[in-house]
Amino acid sequence: MTDTVLDRFLRYVVIDTQSDPVSSTQPSTMKQKELGRLLVEELRTIGLSDAHLDEHGYVYATIPSNTNKAVPVICFCSHMDTAPDFTGANVKPQILSDYQGGDIQLAGDKKQVIRVRDNPALKDQIGNDIVTTDGTTLLGADDKAGLAEIMTAAQILVDNPGIKHGPIKLLFTPDEEIGRGVDKVDLAKLGAQFAYTMDGETAGHIEDETFSADGVEITIEGVAIHPGFAKGKMENAIKIAGAIINRLPRNAAPETTEGREGFIHPTGVTGSMEKAAISLIVRDFEEAGLIDKEKRLEALVQEVMSDYPGSSYTFVVKQQYRNMKVVLDRHPQIVENAVEAIRRAGMSPIRGSIRGGTDGSRLSFMGLPCPNIFAGGHAFHSPREWISRQDMEKAVATIVELVKVWEERA
Repeated sequence: MTDTVLDRFLRYVVIDTQSDPVSSTQPSTMKQKELGRLLVEELRTIGLSDAHLDEHGYVYATIPSNTNKAVPVICFCSHMDTAPDFTGANVKPQILSDYQGGDIQLAGDKKQVIRVRDNPALKDQIGNDIVTTDGTTLLGADDKAGLAEIMTAAQILVDNPGIKHGPIKLLFTPDEEIGRGVDKVDLAKLGAQFAYTMDGETAGHIEDETFSADGVEITIEGVAIHPGFAKGKMENAIKIAGAIINRLPRNAAPETTEGREGFIHPTGVTGSMEKAAISLIVRDFEEAGLIDKEKRLEALVQEVMSDYPGSSYTFVVKQQYRNMKVVLDRHPQIVENAVEAIRRAGMSPIRGSIRGGTDGSRLSFMGLPCPNIFAGGHAFHSPREWISRQDMEKAVATIVELVKVWEERA
């Protein structure tokens, strides 16, 4: 196989792998396994004979060590699913070669324009080849760029035995976008000591800090009665839910926060006059900030409910992931080696924080410390998603340099 990272990327993004938060199966959508099977086939063609897809939708593979040194076993990980936020079916990738600046009009929906003012990273892409959708779907760079980069680096390492490296594990996961990406991963089978997710944004970035994250489910039991006889009796659960949402703090929302500021964000509401439910996510870089926001949220609910004495509510908090920096600070060589690899790949390394999470967040607390390296995509979860061929190639180079750094420093 002589496929470039762009060849692979274009092949992967046309496979619909959208995950489903409502599904109770693992993976949440069986169509994710279609991509998993393709990846296994390609890994075996490369020469990784142990590549396989398990019943839960995970792809595992090993690149054997080719050095006599005792190098720690490292893993590279990316997720196969795309976000439920916008359709990932019938993706039609478009390539804008030799980008010369300016806004990018998407062909399939004239309302969709990738504007430079919203994407300042475009200013660094002059002369590069930009891949977008036609504006009617997600692109899927989150995280099929990571898949393509890991696959391409694996090909390079297998084809060039002169590049010395220790044992390398590959892990491709389902359902990351709905917070279940590592629910069923078999870490004993994987056998890695440290890992890296290829799931970040701008070239040159490595992220060793994420939000801490919880989900909150609020269920409201109202008082239902025939509307013709409702005066003084009815307590409409839909209206109660609306009142709660209306009172959410406007200065603690995704659209009003940045940097290290956390937020409370409603993600879904369902209901009838008798019963309604609100789903929310709560995010903060500090554990204390997360707890404080949840206390404020429940106090707000209690204030609203005091106006509805015949109704009741439940307030359930579910932990999603925690800030991986707590774990990574105990293993500084993981990030230090990645910083050196990025530098060797010709970029100025930038350490930062993710206003979100990755599989690496949970893997770190499961015993597999795992920072996040850039994959090159931008404007995730929207039809204006884009990535450049050159940034994907930089990610491939970073992976190759990183395995060399681990071998040299062993």
